[in-house]
Amino acid sequence: MLNTLIVGASGYAGAELVSYINRHPHMNITALTVSAQSNDAGKLISELHPQLKGIVDLPLQPMSDIRAFSGGVDVVFLATAHEVSHDLAPQFLEAGCVVFDLSGAFRVNDAAFYPRYYGFTHQHPHLLEQAVYGLAEWSGEQLKEANLIAVPGCYPTAAQLSLKPIIDAGLLDLAQWPVINATSGVSGAGRKAALSNSFCEVSLQPYGVFNHRHHPEITTHLGAEVIFTPHLGNFKRGILETITCRLKPGIAREQVADVFHQAYADKPLVRLYDHGVPALKNVVGLPFCDIGFAVQGEHLIVVAAEDNLLKGAAAQAVQCANMRFGFAETQSLL
Repeated sequence: MLNTLIVGASGYAGAELVSYINRHPHMNITALTVSAQSNDAGKLISELHPQLKGIVDLPLQPMSDIRAFSGGVDVVFLATAHEVSHDLAPQFLEAGCVVFDLSGAFRVNDAAFYPRYYGFTHQHPHLLEQAVYGLAEWSGEQLKEANLIAVPGCYPTAAQLSLKPIIDAGLLDLAQWPVINATSGVSGAGRKAALSNSFCEVSLQPYGVFNHRHHPEITTHLGAEVIFTPHLGNFKRGILETITCRLKPGIAREQVADVFHQAYADKPLVRLYDHGVPALKNVVGLPFCDIGFAVQGEHLIVVAAEDNLLKGAAAQAVQCANMRFGFAETQSLL
């Protein structure tokens, strides 16, 4: 049984982690923590997230010193902001824990990336070299040996699962950059109250045009340039991405289908559509990324849908943990 600590448990992704880990037969929750300054400190997790009432009624304990919580802990999930994960991950690694970080603090193995896109200078370049990027379907062997796993962002997960197989197979004419139009529910912004996230204020709108921090994460790990435009939608959760690409001359629909099936036939959390394309309702509340596509001449449109809090965060983190420790890949997820 792996003793498991969840840091930042009060947020939306944190609550999903609590639910998954609570029902995991090989993991035991030792504590749920929040920052010492949090207004949620001392409250029960089930007060904030009533779906956990009678299932997990643990308190959210304030954490100012990790030593009060790291003793005997095997696994730590950091559902924290990137600057917090940047400081906490090295301490938990030194305490002998395996760390799964849901923030962007270790997603790119290049220190120069962080001041430009995240606004801070990375103090742990040696850990950037060790961190494994946890795009689970593509990181299997690396995950088995990793002690620091950087769980990908929600938008990059859907984008990379859609594009990586066809780019790696050489099917695309990359002189025409793939164009990713992505829309996310408001839960992607977290629980913190803000006028811009108020239901009555949210309207379908692009944001972070040409400067969203997920853009370089996508291009770095794909090894290809893309146009990425995120949008905020007036719904709670889920991500839908419509990706427009150009195929190389002579590439037929059947070749695209074959490449997707070769990549994901044995991957239980990617569901492929032989006909039609996915909708948000197909994945909300589920740990899948659904992918469908259409071809007309040299034009390819790929559509991917996922729950941003699950396959885009908590479910992928648990999937990575299952692979890291040799459990069934979908343990507690399905």
